[in-house]
Amino acid sequence: MLYRSADDWRAAPRKRVLLFGMSGLGKTHLSNLLRASGDWFHYSIDYRIGTRYMGEHIADNFKREAMKVALLRDLLMTDSVHITSNITFNNLAPLSTYLGKPGDPGRGGLPFAEYRRRQDQHRSAEIAALLDTPHFIERAHELYGYQHFVCDSGGSICEVVDPENPADPVLTALSGAALMVWIEGSDHHTGELVRRFDRAPKPMYYQPGFLDAAWQDYRSETGLAEAEIDPDAFVRWTYARALAHRQPIYAAMARNWGLRIGAEAVAEVETPADFITLIGEALDRASRDAPAPG
Repeated sequence: MLYRSADDWRAAPRKRVLLFGMSGLGKTHLSNLLRASGDWFHYSIDYRIGTRYMGEHIADNFKREAMKVALLRDLLMTDSVHITSNITFNNLAPLSTYLGKPGDPGRGGLPFAEYRRRQDQHRSAEIAALLDTPHFIERAHELYGYQHFVCDSGGSICEVVDPENPADPVLTALSGAALMVWIEGSDHHTGELVRRFDRAPKPMYYQPGFLDAAWQDYRSETGLAEAEIDPDAFVRWTYARALAHRQPIYAAMARNWGLRIGAEAVAEVETPADFITLIGEALDRASRDAPAPG
């Protein structure tokens, strides 16, 4: 790890952290809190994906829909209007809308082949955005003078890495640039995340093998043709399975490449000093729990 002890962490003049874990457990809360202090640069992986790497796909999708409307078509063809997305750190709706959900087009669903194509686009974009992290660490320092850096990674980081591979290119690059910290939820958090998702199901990125198996299993269970599937029903059905699929990958990432902190403790952080203390305590625990050499 970048910081071998709590003392190393506390004494470091430049603190660099990457937060990972399921969406809804506090990554963006912590990142916003640190950024608001004025001393931390906040790098959002999802924002980078939606602007640098998938912005053109998103805007073209808007234009494709606008071209179906005669008035807008004429304006677009004469360059009289400009259509773009307005993604922010706290509003990633354009990216989610583009990623979409598979199923009945009458209920907003995409053909599964198109859905998989967009999933593949997201995978490439996420890997590229993650690999940009070291560049943004130096850019934030050299260009803006930030001493500290927090990377707010997407919940799907675990879908594009292999934490059991000591030569994984993404994890090697990230762990060399920042301290990787898993925000670990409890069973209570998992239940609440499932309930929250059930109220407002949203698009997600899935590992290709997991997604293909889930799609086939759902179709087998329901007996529905592709165009008959309720897109929201499918992603609700898939979500709890995705949590169970991701949990051991997150755990391996923390075990082999970083450390873990609890979501309950994250909820109590009110200042950057609280956060620095929390990470120091986690490093102390990791040092105590580490196997003795030899």
